[in-house]
Amino acid sequence: MKKVFKSVDNTSEWFGIIARVFTVALILVMVTEVTMRYAFNRPTMWAYETSIMLGCAIYAMGFAYVERYNAHVRVDVFYTKLSPRGKAIIDVIGGLFVFLPLLAVVVYTSWQWMIKAWIIKEKMFETYWFPPAYPLRTAVAIGFAMLAVQGLVRLCRNFYLLIRNKNYD
Repeated sequence: MKKVFKSVDNTSEWFGIIARVFTVALILVMVTEVTMRYAFNRPTMWAYETSIMLGCAIYAMGFAYVERYNAHVRVDVFYTKLSPRGKAIIDVIGGLFVFLPLLAVVVYTSWQWMIKAWIIKEKMFETYWFPPAYPLRTAVAIGFAMLAVQGLVRLCRNFYLLIRNKNYD
């Protein structure tokens, strides 16, 4: 089981690296657009949709990475004051009744959306560039699926903490 958890954690790390690379790419795209627009009075047609695609991919690829480090935003008025076991109880209840059911719907919907985009060769239409939308739909679907897998790993670790009263790793 440790090998499975470690491989999921490593995959989430790679997703974090991809998100960082996409962030640098987004910065370069925006610097190029601003330079072309204001220095040369020649705005580009592709920068707007490219920045949307990169921004969405950054979020999608970053979901699992953030979950791996338990760094998602939460209302922690009481949570921070709890013991590790108390935090695990809250995380298990939230995971079973909110996180996983909601994520199941989101993963299913995003995969359906991705499959349809590939079948119809969907294009983005905000500009006259019309780039393909299916790479973005794929990144979002994979990102949510990896978030679900990383969430399951976290849930298993929390169950272990509740049962054995010690951390799994």
